[in-house]
Amino acid sequence: MTLMELLVVLTILSLLAVTAGTMALSYLDRAKSEASGLRIDQLGTALELFYLDVGRYPTEEEGLAALLDAPASVESWQGPYLKKREALEDGWGVPFLYTNPGRHGEVDIYSLGADKAEGGDGDNEDVTSW
Repeated sequence: MTLMELLVVLTILSLLAVTAGTMALSYLDRAKSEASGLRIDQLGTALELFYLDVGRYPTEEEGLAALLDAPASVESWQGPYLKKREALEDGWGVPFLYTNPGRHGEVDIYSLGADKAEGGDGDNEDVTSW
């Protein structure tokens, strides 16, 4: 092989690696959004179980942590309602935001997406319970 042939082969392999890497990162970001949506559904179910046992949803001060650790003021808590503490975080490792009362339902659970700012498109789009 000549040096020129070797350089052509290395250039082609580099282009393939860049293309494959870009596609893989795109799939990874989409997977984080989808995982966040599934976790929000899981939190919604856990909140319903909390509601059935306690007769109310956790306050904003108690937060979603009340699904794992019994709040001091609650006697009828039957939890934990989640198996893992990681379920309280979105796909980017940021805790979900929780409002009670919610603007879109009795309670709202949401993530601000990859950009950690309201709104956005694609990977930066908010992931919500409504």
